[in-house]
Amino acid sequence: MPDGSSKWGNFMLRVELFVNDVEVSLSFYRDILGFEVVGENATYRALRLGNSRLALQDIRTLEPDHPLAQPWKRGLGVEIVLEVEEVTTLHQRVQACWAQVTSLKQQVWGLTDFRVTDPDGYYWRITEKRS
Repeated sequence: MPDGSSKWGNFMLRVELFVNDVEVSLSFYRDILGFEVVGENATYRALRLGNSRLALQDIRTLEPDHPLAQPWKRGLGVEIVLEVEEVTTLHQRVQACWAQVTSLKQQVWGLTDFRVTDPDGYYWRITEKRS
């Protein structure tokens, strides 16, 4: 069901990242990856890139007993995948202004991608869209 519908109705996945500094993270996602801000308040930014939704939330807003407020590396064990149409162009843009980026690589499964780590350590695989 490619239109986003399922037996549970229509759906969309949104990822919310808890970050040390919303403005630093916003700069990475907006200025480097190309997300646009679609909502905000003092400690939160809602972002969009095509059909992808991403939220940035200041980690200090979490209650002390919240599981994500614990002092461990954020994003550990998760690879966030973003499919884009112009992976080579985006890679050049990211590589020009961000240190933590891998080379562009054709993978054995046939797609070309690169990996990048954001200011808080969240690990992204940026890949070309499947046809």
